[in-house]
Amino acid sequence: MSGSGRRGLGAAWRRRRPLRTRLALAVTAAVAFVAVVVCAAAFLVVRSALYEQLDLSLTQSARLAAQRNPGAAPGTLAGECRFLAAPACAEVVAADPAKDPDTPGLLPVDPAARKVAAGARAPYYTNITLAGHPARMLTTDYAKGRALQVALRADTVRAGIEEAAGWLVLTAAAGVLLAAVLGYWVSRTGLAPVTRLTATAERIAATRDPRHRIELPSRGPSGREDEITRLAGSFNTMLGELEQSVTAQRRLVADASHELRTPLTALRTNAELLAKGERLTVAQRERAAAALGRQLREVTGLVNDLIELARDEEPTPLVEQVRLDALVRHGVDAARAHWPAVEFRVRVAEGAVVVPGVPARLSRLLSNLLDNAAKFSPAGLPVEVELAVVGAGPELTVRDHGPGIAEQDLPYVFDRFYRAGAARALPGSGLGLAMARQIARAHGAELVAEPAPGGGAVFRLTF
Repeated sequence: MSGSGRRGLGAAWRRRRPLRTRLALAVTAAVAFVAVVVCAAAFLVVRSALYEQLDLSLTQSARLAAQRNPGAAPGTLAGECRFLAAPACAEVVAADPAKDPDTPGLLPVDPAARKVAAGARAPYYTNITLAGHPARMLTTDYAKGRALQVALRADTVRAGIEEAAGWLVLTAAAGVLLAAVLGYWVSRTGLAPVTRLTATAERIAATRDPRHRIELPSRGPSGREDEITRLAGSFNTMLGELEQSVTAQRRLVADASHELRTPLTALRTNAELLAKGERLTVAQRERAAAALGRQLREVTGLVNDLIELARDEEPTPLVEQVRLDALVRHGVDAARAHWPAVEFRVRVAEGAVVVPGVPARLSRLLSNLLDNAAKFSPAGLPVEVELAVVGAGPELTVRDHGPGIAEQDLPYVFDRFYRAGAARALPGSGLGLAMARQIARAHGAELVAEPAPGGGAVFRLTF
């Protein structure tokens, strides 16, 4: 199998492992690598220290042998080092092999030793075997044309190195085992929020209930949160938004079904009544047909409003530069035609007031505000419309002189299907103001309702 194939299989195996297993293996491998490197470094340090002590003894022995035997001929000076407690062996080596004694010495002579004797090489240390035992030998300069070799048994050094190696291997093994335990603990502790997040997501997927939340750990004294905790917090925030969306969707469906039940029942009644037209007088048929047409218009308007509210944002290709001053004048003219009994007073800022938006949607927003104001305006009192430039952007206000908005109703006037007590006897579905705020927010504007000084209500649209 090629190297790329083996790497592919390794990557596939890692992908199949759980995240906790991969994290535990990564932590174990990292700590085990550090433990092995530290133990290997410690072994090298111990080995170097033991040989350094032995080399120091060899240097001292060579100096002592040179002092005791100045100018000695090639041959053995001391040969008792075959025993463990004996002093160092010492031999003089000639640069010319022809000058060697007839009886060979205990210590091996290699070409490097001849070079030291000839002054062509610096002194050096080497490991040898002496009478079947480990030993260490120093070859150093002695006199002209001669070198001095000194050797000592290295059994204690070799035993010390082996003992140190054994303990360090045990230490490394214990370090690897501890690394595995720590890796499992770190993966289990560090990924606990991820485990809870996964369990919560699976529970939500199984029950389709977004009310579940992930339990977040309490903050420490520093008040800081780690990345996993922030992820869990973001997931909880997302679940809260999802819960609100699902709740709003269910409430919209419930409210829509409630609002549609009455007109649909009336439609069915009038349709059944018209089906028995031969039993009705002409006046009764006309009243039933008029009622049927009026109810059809109400249902059509309600369905259209629901479709409009289902849109979350304005289509970008339809956005253009809209002149608010012209739009306000056109909207007020249309409201006057629809509400001939209501007086509309308009004040528009001088010059062109331009905002980016969808003209049809902004016209719908304005008509909803004007219809709402006209619906609550008493006879003889006007609806006041004003467009002004305030601060960095335009501001449109629509004021009526009606009963106003009760304090307990003020937070809910823009809710879908919400109708205050004073509005329940008036026509409408309760969707106009909700639609107006949705259109305003889609255009980056804010629509608020306020009690008007002296009575009535003011709806303020700020871009």
